[in-house]
Amino acid sequence: MRAQPNRRLVSRALLSGLAGAAIVAAGSPGPAQAFDYSGKRIEYVIPFSTGGGSDNWARFLAPRFQAALPGNPVIAVMNVPGGGSITGTNQYAERAKPDGLSILGTSGSTQFPYLLGDKRVKYDYKDWTVIMVTPTGGVVYAQPDLGARSGAEVGKLRGKRLVYGSQGVTSLDLVVPLAFEILGLDLKVVFGMKGRGPARLAFERGESNIDYQTTAAYVKSVKPLVEGGKAVPLWAWGSVDEHGNLVRDPTFKDLPNFGEVYKMMHGKEPSGPAWNAWKAFFVAGFAAQKMILLPKSTPKDIVDTWRAAAEKVVKAPDFEKAAEKALGDVDQGLGRKAQTLFKLATEVDAESKEWVRNWLIKKYNAKL
Repeated sequence: MRAQPNRRLVSRALLSGLAGAAIVAAGSPGPAQAFDYSGKRIEYVIPFSTGGGSDNWARFLAPRFQAALPGNPVIAVMNVPGGGSITGTNQYAERAKPDGLSILGTSGSTQFPYLLGDKRVKYDYKDWTVIMVTPTGGVVYAQPDLGARSGAEVGKLRGKRLVYGSQGVTSLDLVVPLAFEILGLDLKVVFGMKGRGPARLAFERGESNIDYQTTAAYVKSVKPLVEGGKAVPLWAWGSVDEHGNLVRDPTFKDLPNFGEVYKMMHGKEPSGPAWNAWKAFFVAGFAAQKMILLPKSTPKDIVDTWRAAAEKVVKAPDFEKAAEKALGDVDQGLGRKAQTLFKLATEVDAESKEWVRNWLIKKYNAKL
């Protein structure tokens, strides 16, 4: 006769197994839950006036994030201009709560004063987490009579009188004279331009013989000059991959990046404090020109929700075409690439920072 199991022992074993399973389940991380924004209102703080590039960028993205975030919250663009974007950014740093209901959109004009140690700056990029990066490109071009027909012939500019129209040496234009300094070329900078548009017109009138324009302006206004034999493209600034390497601009694949031009001219890779400073300011002004940020203390589920929404925005079927028309043909920075660009754009080593500050003061009598 077969022995019957002890029911009390079976019950204990069953209960013990269930309890163990419950403990395992409780200790195992489940799928991340998206933060729900139903009925919420989000402020998208832009520290610039309405109608400018950063404002247009924010107003292009706001309705797309509104549709991509769980619960479809209302996203209101809040313009807080002043101090070249310092005023509104200081205010955000002081007031923003880590609840995901207030995001900040910065630009190169916000990054540059931070990198240069401007005393008006009360914000610290180390206090923020990046969600998305929107880059822009740029092309340097010259008058044909200078003799250089390509980036490989930049050496022919040695000893030539090079004139460049600038908005200000501590603005995004810093990247241009610093590049010519690194190449060892003598560039005379004429200040007082109200924007890159007036600088291009000065080039067309023959008042300057070196100029650069960002991607959209170059394609629209400079390509016709090139096709008409009135301008020669020398190089594109380039782009940065997810590993932080300087690569060719995908919009201008036939043009060398600035690092390639240096190597063609000097026969070696660029290095040293001046180069490190140039790369930091290039990334801050171009490769990571505009960034969407949250306070660093924002909970992970909220950060993850925003990053997932950014990916959804960029991967939407209509985004690429609409973005090309509104922002130019650029690859948006998401995920690891966004974090790499954020780090490169907001950090410059002490030696390089000191070098560029001394150079600005000595050469241009800049007030920092």
